[in-house]
Amino acid sequence: MADVQKRELGQADKKKFWTNDMEAIIAITVVLLILGTINVFSSSFIFAEAEFDTPYFFLKRHVANVFIGLLAFGVCFHFDYHVWRRWIVILLGFTLIALVAVLIVGPVVNGARRWLPLFVIQFQPAELAKLVAIMIAAAYISINIKHRRRLRLLSVQAIIIVVLFALTELEPDMGTGCIILGIPMLMLIVSGLEKSDVLKLIGAGLAGVAALIIKEPYRLERLKIAYDPWSDAQNYGYQTVQSLSAIGSGELTGMGLGVGVSKYDYLPEAHTDFAFAIFCQENGFLGAIFVFLLFAAFAVYAARIANKAKDEYGQVLAMGIMILIVGQAIANLFMVGGMIPVVGVPLPFISYGGTSLIVTMAAIGILVNVGRQGEKSS
Repeated sequence: MADVQKRELGQADKKKFWTNDMEAIIAITVVLLILGTINVFSSSFIFAEAEFDTPYFFLKRHVANVFIGLLAFGVCFHFDYHVWRRWIVILLGFTLIALVAVLIVGPVVNGARRWLPLFVIQFQPAELAKLVAIMIAAAYISINIKHRRRLRLLSVQAIIIVVLFALTELEPDMGTGCIILGIPMLMLIVSGLEKSDVLKLIGAGLAGVAALIIKEPYRLERLKIAYDPWSDAQNYGYQTVQSLSAIGSGELTGMGLGVGVSKYDYLPEAHTDFAFAIFCQENGFLGAIFVFLLFAAFAVYAARIANKAKDEYGQVLAMGIMILIVGQAIANLFMVGGMIPVVGVPLPFISYGGTSLIVTMAAIGILVNVGRQGEKSS
């Protein structure tokens, strides 16, 4: 009887794609890395040839970032995730210094200061601030849940996160700033913030977004034409119109890898924020659905890891990382699809962006470690 049960269990295991949630996350990440590397080259080689006299300029940088990202993943996977709570002061100090430094010495690109030259890469401190904000929020939320204390809107941790947001907004980078502030807000709500405080938080958030939009005239113009970009197709609506044209021209199966025409100086930011439009043009509706399913599966397995974490900190931290990666994906897909204004949020893995990719890989390493520790304790 025991031998029969063992054979049945063995057959059941063979039917699975992976044996645990961590393997699933790693497999999905590898597939997205491959798709992203292909798409970065396909969407950038025309611009790279015109600007840098080599079609491989962005590809070589992306591959270097992939290797750095894999190293970051390995480090974060190796260390127990509780280490980051002990090191949070150091990480926060470095992030704050970098955010201030970029405002002082960062080169101006398209009217904004967002990058610092760091060895061979362009480091974007605001990307690191996303993960640091999640760690700070996870530490605050988990300790209050553990001791059955009420979650409050005003705390030292909340003030620190607002400072991270404010420094990012000064670059200016409203899209990234809203992520830095918005994800901890969502973490609070999901973790059991009282309904009265939820309403206050939502009200304050809407008022803040309105103030930021009014502050910069171009943001207000983007909002006005968001749902009718053709009304200003040659100005504020140009990027959205070109994005929708690229997506629509891909039809069911796409034009073919490397054949998409929108990257020929029609679609701005074709290899960064709007890389998914080129992906759809070349891989069609079927390719787009495949990417949707990958991110949906990532959300499911990340949620399972959070649910099985061995303590409150692991649960909240894993939840925050899931919101970071999947939330950015949703925001980018909505932006590229013309459902929200252009906010400058990249699509994880698919868009070109060194710091974004490295921080995303580090976050996934932490997520997998949470799952690994949860498996050990079960």
